[in-house]
Amino acid sequence: MAKNYHKFKDIKEALSRGLPASKALLVAGLYFAEGAPFGLLFVLMPVFLRLEGTGLKEIGLLSLLSLFWSAKPLWAYLVDSLGEYRYWILASWLIIIAASLVLGVSASQVALVTALLALALAGANQDIAIDGLTITILEKKELGIANGIRVAAYRLALIATGGGLVALSEILPWETIFLLFGAIFLALMPLLSRRLIGPPAAESARKQRGVRQTVVFTFRNLLKRPGIVPAAVFILLFKLGDTAMGPMVHPFWVDAGFSRAEIGLISGSLGTALSIAGAMAGGIITSRIGLVRGLLYLGAAQALSNLGYALAAALETSRPLVYSASALESFTGGLGTAPFLAYLMALCDRQAAASQYALLSTLFSLTRSLSGALSGWLAEALGYASFFLMTFFLALPGLLLVPLAAKALDSGKTNKR
Repeated sequence: MAKNYHKFKDIKEALSRGLPASKALLVAGLYFAEGAPFGLLFVLMPVFLRLEGTGLKEIGLLSLLSLFWSAKPLWAYLVDSLGEYRYWILASWLIIIAASLVLGVSASQVALVTALLALALAGANQDIAIDGLTITILEKKELGIANGIRVAAYRLALIATGGGLVALSEILPWETIFLLFGAIFLALMPLLSRRLIGPPAAESARKQRGVRQTVVFTFRNLLKRPGIVPAAVFILLFKLGDTAMGPMVHPFWVDAGFSRAEIGLISGSLGTALSIAGAMAGGIITSRIGLVRGLLYLGAAQALSNLGYALAAALETSRPLVYSASALESFTGGLGTAPFLAYLMALCDRQAAASQYALLSTLFSLTRSLSGALSGWLAEALGYASFFLMTFFLALPGLLLVPLAAKALDSGKTNKR
């Protein structure tokens, strides 16, 4: 008993040394806000529209809203150049609240489309400012734990605003559901207080530059950093195995004869919970062993988990094996995400944090979009077992690039205040 108590005390002290409680609260709240629009747009809205009689082709057009997130670098320099990050976040939240009100009170199709477009734009815009603000307030040693919290909060938001609000729609009218969504952002407003965020000292340098200078600074500072080319290739490839396999997981469950209840409970809710646990564990592990070793070891665990699904697909009748493969894939996916996001943040210069992070994260989103688009064709051509096995090999080039990618962190310019 005493031994366990001391272990708990050691973990608590390590967490407190790694990230102050005020920063942990701020990171958790901000990244919950980041995940909320995604949950509404890509989980809740397809259900709502289908129940309203909307055709599948029209529902499929919702995926075009994700282009706002891919296009963030096009205006990220404005967020870096004009005003404080917290005011950009505030403006985005006000737009999201207004869009939620429109969804709740208007039955017009034009109003619906306008509200969804506004919600997507504001959601992408807040991402830029939140990422920039987070980078400026965190020390390098805090990135590991902070990114574990970040991933966990983001995925909790997906559960709450996606599946959670869908479940509530069984007992509440849709109008109330949309108003509840807007109320989430009202409740998060206190996070933007100066008391929590602190003085904008880290933003003063960027505010002295014009928009044009910020754009030049963003790209010049990244391109002249030693090792940036292998770093960019690494960003494209590190999660390739994970992103290629992801879109085919639920179709595999359906084709293997699992019930919707099993898919929702085991692969959905439990899987998300395990990915959150993995992200938290990945953040703690990365803070202890270092970013580079975290990428290598946790990335290897992430890749190896794909073999579990390959085996499960080869033995379709083994329910325990499929359950185990799902749990392992979800947990290790979170493990690998925490150091990867910390790596992206560590590459950014604080004076152009939002622009640079948006640019780097767009590289990753390209991989996710392209691999996801091709995954269905590959799975159909190869069969699930061979396809899942192939995704393991797709993960290996990214792991091999870790030593080269690490050189971009040694330029002497990363995370300077």
